[in-house]
Amino acid sequence: MDIVVPTDAPEERLDRYLSSVCPDLSRNRIQMLIKAEDILVNGEVVRQSYLVQPGDAIAVEVPALEDLAAVAQDLPLSIVYEDADLLVVNKAPGMIVHPATSAPDGTLVNALLHHCTDLSGINGVLRPGIVHRLDKETSGLLVVAKHDIAHRTLAERLQAHEIERRYLALVWGVCREETGRVEAPIDRNPKNRKKMAVIKSGRAAATNFTVLERYPFTSLLECRLETGRTHQIRVHMAHTGHPVFGDPVYGGREQTLGIRPEYRQQAKWMLAKIKRQALHARQLSFEHPITGEAMDFTAEMPEDMQTVITGARAQEPIGFPGQQALDEDEDE
Repeated sequence: MDIVVPTDAPEERLDRYLSSVCPDLSRNRIQMLIKAEDILVNGEVVRQSYLVQPGDAIAVEVPALEDLAAVAQDLPLSIVYEDADLLVVNKAPGMIVHPATSAPDGTLVNALLHHCTDLSGINGVLRPGIVHRLDKETSGLLVVAKHDIAHRTLAERLQAHEIERRYLALVWGVCREETGRVEAPIDRNPKNRKKMAVIKSGRAAATNFTVLERYPFTSLLECRLETGRTHQIRVHMAHTGHPVFGDPVYGGREQTLGIRPEYRQQAKWMLAKIKRQALHARQLSFEHPITGEAMDFTAEMPEDMQTVITGARAQEPIGFPGQQALDEDEDE
C-alpha cells in the first residue's frame, strides 16, 4: 500500500495519521508494523513519533497472516465473563500471557485456544485475542477479544485511557500521602535489558495511587494505570522508594528499607509466604466494544497475597489521624 501525504494535511504523528487513513488497521497494529520496519517514509525507516509532512511517500507492507503457531492446551483457566465478543479472565500468578521463544507453551493463549477457537488475529499468531498483558507473576483481570472489531475498539479505548485498570499492591514502607501520582518515563534499563527503568528519554508513563491501609513497615495501595508500560507499577513504586513487596527484580525482597529490628522476623515470615511481587489486577472497567454496555469486574486476591496482607495486618495498623506515629519515627 502506497500513500502520499496531501499538501493540506496537518503535521501529525505517523501512527496517528495512518490510523486515520487506514481504517482496517488498528493503531496498535500500525505501531507493530513500524517497529518491524514494514512501514517506510520516503524509503527510510522512521519512528512512530515521526511527524508526517506534505508530500511524504509512505509505503505500508502488511505481512500475510501465518498459520497459527500457538497450540491449544488443556490448562486451568478462570473465566470471569464471556460472550460472543470477548472474555474477561482472572490470570493466576506464574502464568505467562502469550508464547515466546523462552516459553513456547503453557501460556494463557494456549489455554484460551483450548477453550475457544474464535480469537482475534490482529496481534499475530502468538498473541491471538490479547488486548493487554500482565507480567508473569502478576495476578488478576485482563480482557481478551474474540474478533478483530472488538479487538480494534478495545485497543483504541485502551490507548485513549478509557479502560480503567485498578491494582492492589503491597509496598515497602509507610506511605505518607493519602493519594499520589507518579509521572516518569520508562524504558529498558541500559545496564540490564531484562529490566525496565525510569529513563528521561523513555516512553511517557503515569500511575495514580491511593493508600488503603498502612502498617508499621508496609502499605497497601490501590494503583490506577493511565498508561501500560512494561513493569510500570513495579518500576514506578521502586522509583518512589516503595518497591512492591516480594518483587525479586526491583528490590522488593530486600530488608534494608528502613525496617525496625522488632519487625524483621515478621518481614522474613511474610517474604517466605510469597515468591513474587504482591501485585494483583483487582478491577477492570470498560464499555463493551459492541453493545456499549458498562462492564465492571473485580477479582479476589490469590491466597499467597492474602496471606502476606494478613501478616501485615497482624501488626498494629497505622492510619490517619496517625501522623503522630510517623513524626515520632522522624524524631528518633
